[in-house]
Amino acid sequence: MRLFVYLLAFLPVAVTANAQYSMPGAPDEPVPTSAAVHTEVAPVLDGLVIGDPAYSQTLPISQFWQTTPQEGQPASERTEVYLIYTDRALYVGVICYDREPEAIIVSDTRRDAPLDETDSFQMILDTFLDGQNGFVFGTNPAGIEYDAQVTKEGQGGFGARQQAGSGGGFNINWDGSWDVQTSITDEGWSAEFEIPFRTIRFPASRQQTWGINFQRNIHRRNERAFWTRMPRQHQLSRVSQAGRVSGLTVPQPRNLQVVPYTLGQVTRTFEPGDRQVETSGDLGLDLKYSVTPSLTLDASYNTDFAQVEVDEQQVNLDRFNLFFPEKRPFFLENAGLFSIGVSEFSGQEVELFFSRRIGIGPSGEVIPILGGTRLSGQMAGVNVGLLTMQTREVQGAAAGTNFSVARIRKDLANRSAVGVMATSRLHRDAGDATPLEEDNQAAAVDGRWGIGEFATISGFVARTFSPHLGGAEHAYNINADYVSNVWRINGTFTEVAEDFNPEIGFLRRSNEYRKITGLVLYAWRPENSLGLLELRPHVSYQGYWDFAGFQEGGRWHIDNHWEWKSGFEVHTGINLTREGVQEDFEISGKVRIPAGTYDHREAQLVLITNQGRKISISSRAVLGGFFGGTRRNVSTTLRIRANEALTTELDWSHNDVRLPGGDFVINLVQTRISYSFTPRLYVQGLFQYSNSIGDLWSANLRLGWLQTANTGLFVVLNDVSESSQPFHNSLGRTITVKYSRLLNVLR
Repeated sequence: MRLFVYLLAFLPVAVTANAQYSMPGAPDEPVPTSAAVHTEVAPVLDGLVIGDPAYSQTLPISQFWQTTPQEGQPASERTEVYLIYTDRALYVGVICYDREPEAIIVSDTRRDAPLDETDSFQMILDTFLDGQNGFVFGTNPAGIEYDAQVTKEGQGGFGARQQAGSGGGFNINWDGSWDVQTSITDEGWSAEFEIPFRTIRFPASRQQTWGINFQRNIHRRNERAFWTRMPRQHQLSRVSQAGRVSGLTVPQPRNLQVVPYTLGQVTRTFEPGDRQVETSGDLGLDLKYSVTPSLTLDASYNTDFAQVEVDEQQVNLDRFNLFFPEKRPFFLENAGLFSIGVSEFSGQEVELFFSRRIGIGPSGEVIPILGGTRLSGQMAGVNVGLLTMQTREVQGAAAGTNFSVARIRKDLANRSAVGVMATSRLHRDAGDATPLEEDNQAAAVDGRWGIGEFATISGFVARTFSPHLGGAEHAYNINADYVSNVWRINGTFTEVAEDFNPEIGFLRRSNEYRKITGLVLYAWRPENSLGLLELRPHVSYQGYWDFAGFQEGGRWHIDNHWEWKSGFEVHTGINLTREGVQEDFEISGKVRIPAGTYDHREAQLVLITNQGRKISISSRAVLGGFFGGTRRNVSTTLRIRANEALTTELDWSHNDVRLPGGDFVINLVQTRISYSFTPRLYVQGLFQYSNSIGDLWSANLRLGWLQTANTGLFVVLNDVSESSQPFHNSLGRTITVKYSRLLNVLR
């Protein structure tokens, strides 16, 4: 507690002192500008920029600035970017000069593979020049297609594949229709991007200026450089600090895309003495139409997601709900627009709209989706989103249900915004065989206020309407964030009432609570000190209380991150925890946790090696008290990259728990294998074993032959078997073949 008081006393001094600190990318620094040039003849898309006459009509952008490892210094290697366009598409030619082309690192060839651990080039296009939203396109020397949507300057997204609720601020799962080609030469490597105007959204005016920024990574030097001079705490998604590109006379494209699909499926069940084989087939259709250049209508009939990777299993050692991220393509485009909620330090906690409620039953069973529509984009400078989906009735499991969401958000100056959202879930009586679930609606108002360059205040107020509940149904959150290049200071307060019930949302804790969190982090970059890049000492706290004042949870986390220029990291921390249990609960098997208050201490150690190397490890160990006993948790990930085509990843989570009511050990093993014949032809496998529920192995094997916008041919095998004979003593096996194709009806 003394430490907390000291930090509160120190906080105003730190903020005041840092407010006068001058840094790269400060508001008074001129915004870099460039101009795109119209050309009648498109460049030859072969990855070779040098010698292509189409690029000779314009001067290149060539000044890049480091954020890592030497903040504010010029990039160590020269980069040239050429911007030209035709009546159909924007072309970006990039030459990444490198004095050691043999040292270029290419770590992966999968579509949307992370670009942080490889040499790479990315750009962001702020087509509405609002400083908050944008489209990201990127590649590495192998020519992968990497694209994403950014909203709210990336707030709420973690950059991993769909880890942030309904999309958060960075949606890596968006897949546009575009092309890129690369080439490695004696001068380094080069790339050519072809981005059709119909793939992105922009205002209706002919003459336009867009926000734009570029990022180049040179991984062997752990170097990250941008066209705009940016402070090190910001990423490419910091759209408000992007440069400007003018000279764009943008056509008003007529866009109607139709994506039909067909699939066949064979399911084999293995019951004792009764093996059954079932075959089935299906057809469906997705449609995308540009109502205006800034507003898109999407429609889907007989919506199917057979090609999507299965969920990663999780271990639950408390009495709260687990969050599984959305992976289904139809729900991912513009998903960040529909996001209102609050996150814990480790994941989602409250989401007003959680699209996984659509088409997935309470026990994880698949509920067929008849179809639906979504209208999203901008109208008169306002972001709008309307979504409605209808699921089919499943006798004995679920009634036919309509899910609808309406969202409006107005982006304001300096990272500010205000918005409203309403959701509705309406059930159709399924007869006596299926109990009728109650209808439910919710409404919310949210806002964000950017204060100067570093501070942001955000929050929401929400109310649900459930006829079958009689208690308070409100929830609200307020969050204050201060982020400079040396300080990260955060504080939040959340209240969730007893009967707050967003049935199209997500609640980690289903009971009433008030929550307080705080974080103070200082990032220090010493000069010439044992190869260290940065030290990040920090302390955080989160606490939960019910409305009667009983503390249900608390956690002090005191830590320091040691990061070296080589990419090696060590995190050394301690946790002081409190768990308040008001009712006995079963934690594993027949082991129960009695009601009571449990105060404990934990030691925590994290080791991370350079993730760009062919062999890398990340490991986290926690040892300490746990519900009156002890827990030893070790989670380790081993990554092996034979070359850019073949990558493997082995994850092992081991929990050894010893409690007064009994002992147990839970292991979760996950293995990923990926081989890419080309960036558009791959085989991926996800194998999982867990003894937390049963003793089972599962396998998900996927062959993908991609065309544009992640359509194409997919062959998927799913298998669940007993651990005694993995993949032999099978409990169920399904093979699915699906083919989809994007057709541009209006060219």
